[in-house]
Amino acid sequence: MSNDKNDSSLSAADAADARGERSDTVSALERGISVLRCFSEERPVLGHADVARITGIPRPTVNRLVATLLTLGMLKPAQVADRFMLGPGVVSLSRVFLGSLDVRAAARPSMQAMAEEVGASVYLAIRDGMEMVLIEACRPRSSMLSARLDVGSRAPLPNSALGRAYLSALPDAQRNQLVDSMRLLRGPEWDGIAAPMTRAIGEARRLGYCLSLGEFHREINSVSVPLVGPDGEVMALNGGGAAFVFTEDRLRNELAPRLHDIALTIARDIGGHVPAPTLTPSPG
Repeated sequence: MSNDKNDSSLSAADAADARGERSDTVSALERGISVLRCFSEERPVLGHADVARITGIPRPTVNRLVATLLTLGMLKPAQVADRFMLGPGVVSLSRVFLGSLDVRAAARPSMQAMAEEVGASVYLAIRDGMEMVLIEACRPRSSMLSARLDVGSRAPLPNSALGRAYLSALPDAQRNQLVDSMRLLRGPEWDGIAAPMTRAIGEARRLGYCLSLGEFHREINSVSVPLVGPDGEVMALNGGGAAFVFTEDRLRNELAPRLHDIALTIARDIGGHVPAPTLTPSPG
């Protein structure tokens, strides 16, 4: 879901550098975390050269960082010589994080019920860097056509419905700052991404939901709605699946209202809220 050129977990730091916003950070810690963020579902096993290429960190520094992370249990040796993967230390931290999210317990029953009734994959996500990371995932047990994302999977902010819904619920200044960062990081490809993203964000603000029609995964259509927790953290709920099953009309008329109802239920249970759409009446 991310690639070497546009690895958002690293590029967020690069964008902060460009804006001069990192005077209080510890560069050694940032570099160590950037090594951990190199790993993904598509890149579960890496070597020193891979990490140096992805992060841009010099190879001798990568060697020291990897040795430290191996000692701390954040990385572990892979079966292939001179390669490594995430270690149990990362798993224990993620379990603590996920266990502290009351929203997951509040969300799962409604999400699973929707997944079974409409045959869609239903996800709840929060932002991490320039991506949305799934913190809950529900799939219909009877369908082979659902997307195979799971807790921890990631989706890019600009071209996923999750990311667009998230962006739509941010205060204008914070959203504009993120968009500026994405523009810097994406480079020449940004022109092809910006226009549909802007339209989707506008739609989410008007209607309370937005779509991604084959823009994240070519054969997957989805719809998302934003949800704001009691502490102001913005999340997004998503539903969808195979494009030939979940057409645009079905997403708008069936899944979007259902997701909105689920978001309202979750918000009531956790003390949050769902941003009110600003739907304007049709002329005439």
